[in-house]
Amino acid sequence: MHQDHQLAHERIRLPALRERITTPAAAAEWIHDGMTVGMSGFTRAGDAKAVPLALAERARSDPLSITLITGASLGSDIDATLAESGVLARRMPFQADPKLRRAINAGEVMFIDQHLSETVELLRTRQIAPVDVAIVEAIAITEDGAIVPTTSVGNSASFAILAEKVIVEINLSQSPALEGLHDIFIPKHRPAREPMPLMNVSDRIGTRTIDIPPEKIVAIVLTEKCDSASTILPPDDETAAIAGHLIDFFNSEIAAGRLTERLMPIQAGIGTIANAVVSGLIDGPFSGLSMYSEVLQDSTFDLFDAGKLDFASGSSITLSEDKGKQVFGELERYKDRLVLRPQEVSNHPEVIRRLGIIAINTALEFDIYGNVNSTHVLGTHMMNGIGGSGDFARNAYLSVFATKSTAKGGKISSIVPMVSHVDHTEHDVDIVVTEIGLADLRGLAPRERAERIIEHCVAEPYKGMLRAYVDEAKRGGGQTPHVLEKAFSWHVRYRDTGSMLPE
Repeated sequence: MHQDHQLAHERIRLPALRERITTPAAAAEWIHDGMTVGMSGFTRAGDAKAVPLALAERARSDPLSITLITGASLGSDIDATLAESGVLARRMPFQADPKLRRAINAGEVMFIDQHLSETVELLRTRQIAPVDVAIVEAIAITEDGAIVPTTSVGNSASFAILAEKVIVEINLSQSPALEGLHDIFIPKHRPAREPMPLMNVSDRIGTRTIDIPPEKIVAIVLTEKCDSASTILPPDDETAAIAGHLIDFFNSEIAAGRLTERLMPIQAGIGTIANAVVSGLIDGPFSGLSMYSEVLQDSTFDLFDAGKLDFASGSSITLSEDKGKQVFGELERYKDRLVLRPQEVSNHPEVIRRLGIIAINTALEFDIYGNVNSTHVLGTHMMNGIGGSGDFARNAYLSVFATKSTAKGGKISSIVPMVSHVDHTEHDVDIVVTEIGLADLRGLAPRERAERIIEHCVAEPYKGMLRAYVDEAKRGGGQTPHVLEKAFSWHVRYRDTGSMLPE
């Protein structure tokens, strides 16, 4: 306890704030029924860990419900615990927890699925209910009362700025070396808003702390719980094949003079496939790479260690257990090549367009014309959310969507006649790739897209089934031929029989 007391004094450098150290339960008392709470956390990184659990415990005997807004998904079973306790009435903009997902799909929690660049903009312009209380995990509070975030920025800065009251969780287990890694840029209100002056991935355009009046901090809680480790699986033969197809494509673009060996700044969505694809770049003839993404995953540091990556900009760092121990144990080795930004900067459409991002994201399914479903199973049941994929897909230099061609042991085809839910239209998708092959859709009309996707991306026997579907659809004519009576027949068959394959 004496050591924790000493660490607390070192981390809370404004002496007047030390008297606001309290318990998680006492801090949670600032949250009342019907409030909107903004909570730090972006894909398991830098999330508040103590106060949310205390709030859930209180709700079991004293029911209350809140609207919870975060950066992205939370770790430490926070979403699950809050959902089970009945605290969550509304949740936005992203989640990835199975228990919360069940509550959402049962209609018990109203989930607002948003592009990750938009949430703070809606708050700032008062288009949604304002944040009453912000809960932000920090490494430290400076002499001026500014907050130093931990392993993510996400929406934390704007939550703290916009909220009436702020609760800070000082995480004593987070590396002090994180201080100085952040770049907090907050746009001005219209009509005085200026362009974001970010011309290169490595540019710093803001402050290193979240600057708020210290009197807004009503409670400080000390924690020592580490971020939840990433659940990303290691590459397998299929993800390696996907990476191989993309490397071949990049090489062809270099040969055509449209790329160099530095490629363009890379964005990779969260997940096993995107992580494996980026790791696969180690084996390609590339060098001097840069990354402008949301989540910096294991693959980011694999590329650093391989000498392939020069700089990485993100909104959070989310690593597997072993990689996390290695990276955070020697963070100074990477620090001058990293920056963490608010997600409205990392995902800003104009910046993405300016920098010329190669965006690599994952699809649940895509159809023969290149429309992508990232979020809904059978068009109805939410998985995680659109996240930042739409921010990048619409504005990228190259928009790539990757998926394995089949799922459930071949009972599901990831390429279907018509997607059951559209997150990214054919207009925003340049490249689709599976372990079977890659389809370059640039400059193709819908009928040409269908031919190329079926030829290059689809596994048998689904390839033959899709050819038959297109042949029948063409007889009805149209710019984008479909057989409306059969467009969702594969989904219906899977719902009724457990397989998209005909009996």
